[in-house]
Amino acid sequence: MDASARSAALDDLAVRLRDRLVAEAGDGDGDARARIRALVEREAGMLDAGAREALEVRIAERSFGLGPLESLLGDPKVDEIMVNGTAPVWVERAGLLEPTEVRFSSEADLRHAVERILAPLGRRVDEAEPLCDARLPDGSRVNVVIPPLALDGTVLTIRRFRRRGLSAEDLVAIGTWPAALRDVLAAGVRERLNVLVCGGTGSGKTTTLNVLSSFVPAGERIVTIEDTAELRLQQPHVIRLEARPASVEGRGEVPIRRLVRNALRMRPDRIVVGEVRGPEALDMLGAMSTGHDGSLCTVHAGSPEEALRRLETLALMAGVGLPHAAIREQVAGAIDLVVHQERGADGARRVVAVSEVVRVAGGPAAREVYTFRRGRPRWRLAADGGLLARLGGQGAG
Repeated sequence: MDASARSAALDDLAVRLRDRLVAEAGDGDGDARARIRALVEREAGMLDAGAREALEVRIAERSFGLGPLESLLGDPKVDEIMVNGTAPVWVERAGLLEPTEVRFSSEADLRHAVERILAPLGRRVDEAEPLCDARLPDGSRVNVVIPPLALDGTVLTIRRFRRRGLSAEDLVAIGTWPAALRDVLAAGVRERLNVLVCGGTGSGKTTTLNVLSSFVPAGERIVTIEDTAELRLQQPHVIRLEARPASVEGRGEVPIRRLVRNALRMRPDRIVVGEVRGPEALDMLGAMSTGHDGSLCTVHAGSPEEALRRLETLALMAGVGLPHAAIREQVAGAIDLVVHQERGADGARRVVAVSEVVRVAGGPAAREVYTFRRGRPRWRLAADGGLLARLGGQGAG
């Protein structure tokens, strides 16, 4: 029997013995680990010592942990875990997706694992509410979609939380940005420029936002606002706010927009919004334009130009009746720099463009000051040096 077949056989046996353990749960007391060991010795004593030990681990995982996901959660190189029903689990390592030999033996086992994740958080998924977003105690993000919305079985996605966040120097080392760009952006944050970070899903926007926020001086009061708390600022005076979804009864929702409005009453020096994705865009633009300079946020967009257009669209969703021209003018006056990040085919996440926001006749426009193309960085200076020169980037090459 080859290794994969042996592993599969142990998994099947672990499922059967775990069911036996549950059925016998009321027959006696004592330590659960000891009962597992006794069960294995009684039902699988013919296996060698190594196989019995591996079987005990599998039964324990299915009884107390997250089943077959335990081995992936223990791998520090895994950044994201994607469970697609009972099909093989996929993971992301170093920015690239790859399948694993890990899988759930049944939909019921997968649903049990989901319940063990959500129950301590006071959350649940069922037919009435088949979608759920949650944050684990360690900061990892969890998303669950169950049938009938997920046609091929429950879909579970876990984005791992790095215990040690990346620093500005780490981003230089892994090629996210060159040292010259790091210095320019650090100067921009210290000079209280309003910075918008844009990019697609998984491009590293939140990581870059977290590093940019590290350039904020320690003496300032910072309020962070997120759908799911991911930012980890090291300054001594940070207030963290997290949105709350509606309960099963449809009550108690506290959206990002309400938190942004409330943050204005909390005497912030800076406001950092993890992601702008709705009508809170209008409130964020208002904050940036009325004395809260140096604020930071992210938005999903494929280019700096698209990021500005998306902000306009999101601000219009506020439904306050402002003419489009007024919102465009507000965008032009609020945002100073747009940092665009992409994830390449090789899995590397890089800042590929930085643009200064300038006013033109039709509203805001993005003027590139830095690009990364064909493997090389390039700086573009305006005739008068512009914003880049004021930040000390005029000598960047």
